[in-house]
Amino acid sequence: MPAKGNMLIGQSGGPTVVINQSLVGAVLQAKLSKDIGGIYGALHGMKGILEEDFIDMRKESATTLEAVANTPASALGSARKKPSDEECAKVFGILTKYNIRYYFYIGGNDSAEATHIINENAKKVGYDLRCYHIPKTIDNDLRENDHTPGFGSAAKFVACASMGDNLDSRALPGVKINVIMGRHAGFLTAASALARVYPDDGPHLIYLPERPFITEKFIADVERVYAKYGRCVIAVSEGIADENGTAIAAKFSKEVDSHGNVQLSGTGALGDLLATEIKNRTKITRVRADTFGYLQRSFPGLVSAVDAKEARTVGMLAVKEALKGKEPSGSIAIRRKPGKKYAVYFERVPLASVSKETRHVPDEFITKEANDVTSAFLAYAGPIVGPLPKIGRFKGVKVVKK
Repeated sequence: MPAKGNMLIGQSGGPTVVINQSLVGAVLQAKLSKDIGGIYGALHGMKGILEEDFIDMRKESATTLEAVANTPASALGSARKKPSDEECAKVFGILTKYNIRYYFYIGGNDSAEATHIINENAKKVGYDLRCYHIPKTIDNDLRENDHTPGFGSAAKFVACASMGDNLDSRALPGVKINVIMGRHAGFLTAASALARVYPDDGPHLIYLPERPFITEKFIADVERVYAKYGRCVIAVSEGIADENGTAIAAKFSKEVDSHGNVQLSGTGALGDLLATEIKNRTKITRVRADTFGYLQRSFPGLVSAVDAKEARTVGMLAVKEALKGKEPSGSIAIRRKPGKKYAVYFERVPLASVSKETRHVPDEFITKEANDVTSAFLAYAGPIVGPLPKIGRFKGVKVVKK
């Protein structure tokens, strides 16, 4: 039978354009239930839970909720915090005080791990708690999922930014490097390939963390492309690593979060390093680098309609599954139906199957040369991202000199 009690929901990890769709979907679904009384939102995730920093979500009007749903970034605030055993004991004291029987946490694999920890500790102490993880990550690296909410809209930003950068490079040729988010998985960087419209369009080279990054080969690739087109646009994941598996950007950062992740974003060091290597090893003089950084996560105005719809759905379904009472915990996974037409279904999966570990870009999406993506990736990502801006160019018919 469904438990009767109150609900607590929080957001964790990096914000996205559609994370609030999941939040509002869960809250609106909970409001329909007679078994859920109070609906509390924890400010800044686990930090807010430990500090009892809550807001009353039942007091928020439907108009406000819908406005927030269409607003990027985490409306409740976020955090990157892995609860210790001592903190779990404090958490259950707080949950008991507020009679929380429904616990929802929106986030990626680290957030799923934090949810799993709370769930396992609930079992140990015999606390009746329905504990559900709601998927989110622009990295698209959650196991069990075909793709995750947040990826489609971030990928749309990357594709549009890459499209504009390619046009800029065509007007004023040179070498341009764009560093894109992706610690262990290169899905977001791969999405830059969607920017291509004409055969000579960039990005001409794409490097993902799924393959070792070899500087000598990188330089040879750049020289080959530059010789062919007189320019070269490059997309590279922030998490590219050497043959020993050490992230190149990690050499410039000492900041580590509670989950043990080295800070890779927020610095242009990787782009600068690669630009310097090209300048020092080739005769190419015009070399520039940009780091997309946090702009990818919460950029308004570039929302994937599919992404927004699916983000709302996983929030709603998490509450529905919790209310069923068949399984006391889990995560909602997005599965793709077979066939050429894009269609998905949703399924509850165990928390342990999505927590901590990441999935990677499949081999069939990466070229043998390890410097581009295949047509199979474009077919995979295209429907998730949705339509991109239409661009054109002159036919280039030369006028005969008089």
